[in-house]
Amino acid sequence: MSAPNRMGYEPADVWLAVDWGTSNLRLWVMTSDKAIVASLGSDQGMGRLAPQEFEPALLALAEPYLQAGRCHPVVICGMAGARQGWVEAPYQQVPCAPVGQGLQEVVCQDPRLCVSILPGLSQEAPYDVMRGEETQIAGFLSCEPDFGGLVCMPGSHTKWVTLKRGLVQHFTTALTGELFSLLASQSILRHSMSDGWHEPSFLAGLEEGFDQPEKLTTSLFAIRAQSLLAASEPAQGGQSARLSGLLIGQELAALSKVWQQHNLVVIGSQDLAATYARALEHLGQPVRQLQGDVMALAGLCQAYERLQEQRTAGAQR
Repeated sequence: MSAPNRMGYEPADVWLAVDWGTSNLRLWVMTSDKAIVASLGSDQGMGRLAPQEFEPALLALAEPYLQAGRCHPVVICGMAGARQGWVEAPYQQVPCAPVGQGLQEVVCQDPRLCVSILPGLSQEAPYDVMRGEETQIAGFLSCEPDFGGLVCMPGSHTKWVTLKRGLVQHFTTALTGELFSLLASQSILRHSMSDGWHEPSFLAGLEEGFDQPEKLTTSLFAIRAQSLLAASEPAQGGQSARLSGLLIGQELAALSKVWQQHNLVVIGSQDLAATYARALEHLGQPVRQLQGDVMALAGLCQAYERLQEQRTAGAQR
């Protein structure tokens, strides 16, 4: 057995927890007792990689922590399991537990890697899919197994997920984040956008989008017209904040019957989750906010534990 290194862990004891998104790769080097040895990341997301490039991208981060002669478990969630990813991990259909079944094994060139990819979740009435968010949900349920209610997961594709008795019962996806990006960068509105954030403009847009969702397209063009005709310059970041408010307000109006009067938790990146939490609270809905990467790591740890239990049970047969 190798001696513990100066960081206090056994190299042979290391496993890798990986959250592989479309734009970025996030990796935690872990010990079997859930201690974090290192937290690493790169811009090598699924959108930049061909299937044969995933293993080298993983090794570029993990190489210093891998030991010769040891097959280190690697548990991956997110877009590495998409059809355009490393190896497709077929969806699990709801209602179901967020993680635990259907892990996809990957044959690697490097014998030090023993890779398993978590499946996403799917739904047929209406059609919907998720990849990566299910692992955050699993992490949340590992902390609050008795939770029943709604989880809002802001992002490019915001998820609204109903949980009951430890199962994902139903979910709905809103394209709000991607619409904001497209409108702000590729539409006529790009000429009116500016850096910064103006909270009063966000709240005004939120109220307008929520109270008059049917007027969204005309409200959007008014952003451009105001920037051309208003006597005074808009506040720094005011138009981009207003655009965000309009889109989130319309989303919340469309889904008001889903989130009103429910036990509601918002899970996501700090800034975007906080924006949704402020919007909901402004509309009278109390929420709790949790950090998405913390929940993702907790979910990956839970998946690792179940994988080890399955392998132990298989070895004993």
